[in-house]
Amino acid sequence: MEKLLHERLWQNNLDLAQRCLEHPFIRGLGDGTLPVDAFRRYVAQDAYFLRAFLSAYALCTARSPDIEAAAVLVEMQQSTLDELKLHSAYSRELGIDLSRVIPYRATASYSDFLQRTAWAEGADQTLAAMTPCVRLYGFLGSELAREEIPSHRYGDWIRTYSSDDYWKHVQRMEVLLDRLARATPAVEERYRTAMQCEVDFFSAPLEEAG
Repeated sequence: MEKLLHERLWQNNLDLAQRCLEHPFIRGLGDGTLPVDAFRRYVAQDAYFLRAFLSAYALCTARSPDIEAAAVLVEMQQSTLDELKLHSAYSRELGIDLSRVIPYRATASYSDFLQRTAWAEGADQTLAAMTPCVRLYGFLGSELAREEIPSHRYGDWIRTYSSDDYWKHVQRMEVLLDRLARATPAVEERYRTAMQCEVDFFSAPLEEAG
């Protein structure tokens, strides 16, 4: 039986997903050894990026081919707003002013890629650029929670991205990708570029001074 588009794209990019899982940042999240300053930088950068992600959802909704697709995309926007609420809670705990975040090069590059795609291309390529982030976080959360949710300070992050509610979000996104996109070179390139951006994004909090 031929694989669905989302399955093919994920399988074709498992090398980058594995690189993320083995990344020192993710390993530190998993075992609780990630320095708090690195997590603080990550939260600030991720909140900045999620606002660009939210904007891309809005643009994709405006270009959706039918009301059913638009309805799903509106639900996706709400899920992203819920993620931003999580980041707001972290920001209060860690003393981060999210209104004054200066993006790192990796954050700006990822955000710009997403915005360019959403403004210039159709819903198919925009979804191909957005789905890797959603699927990857579910993969990472589930892998880190494989035995149990750890009790250290990053347990809430792992709990969020391994939850059944989050995986429902992943599945809705991938069903929509399958419905609106085809396995074109452009779609495959957008997916691959987004996955590489994720690797770079996890590296930045460990490399940047703050």
